[in-house]
Amino acid sequence: MNVTSRRLPLSEVLREISDDPSRERVSIGDLLLALGDRALGALLFTFAFPNILPVPPGTSAVLGAPLIFLAAQLTLGRKPWLPAIMTRRSMSREDFHTLVLRIGPWLERAERLLRPRASALALPPMEYVVGLVCLLLAAVLVLPIPLGNMLPALAISLMALGVLERDGLWVLAGLIVAAISTVVVSGVVFAMIKTTIFLFTQVLQ
Repeated sequence: MNVTSRRLPLSEVLREISDDPSRERVSIGDLLLALGDRALGALLFTFAFPNILPVPPGTSAVLGAPLIFLAAQLTLGRKPWLPAIMTRRSMSREDFHTLVLRIGPWLERAERLLRPRASALALPPMEYVVGLVCLLLAAVLVLPIPLGNMLPALAISLMALGVLERDGLWVLAGLIVAAISTVVVSGVVFAMIKTTIFLFTQVLQ
């Protein structure tokens, strides 16, 4: 168990990893090791939030897939675990440092606002419902849908921080964003299907 990660805020743990000159690359396994003594919320946020921001090429592929596994484990009340094929995936420390520089200010602001309140929304059994919502959003997030990344990632991030700090108001905010993202993504998918059908009928004429 990593004692440092238990005592430091999540923003500082991520900054320490990104500033470590002994690392050439940062793998998902490194993050799991550093955050292993934290709730799944820390890991869900770490993998979800970068999808909201412009990131180096390939970052979404590295960080997107673990969300499905982690959200499923939150749904089932399990401890965080990822298969070796995922934990070995990595990015350069320079890219990770850039990522942390973008995440850091937002996370630090959130950490100042988060506090235990309306905790029933962030504890079992509601926590399992949150996990299920995150699982559905993660499945949408990894699909190549235009505008399909930002809102689902934001919803997961809000709920993840809410679960991490037992802040039910943040969980509620995440659920609201999840509902909005469902409407937006459904509209985009419907428009794509309608456009595809129109083009197909035009070709057949």
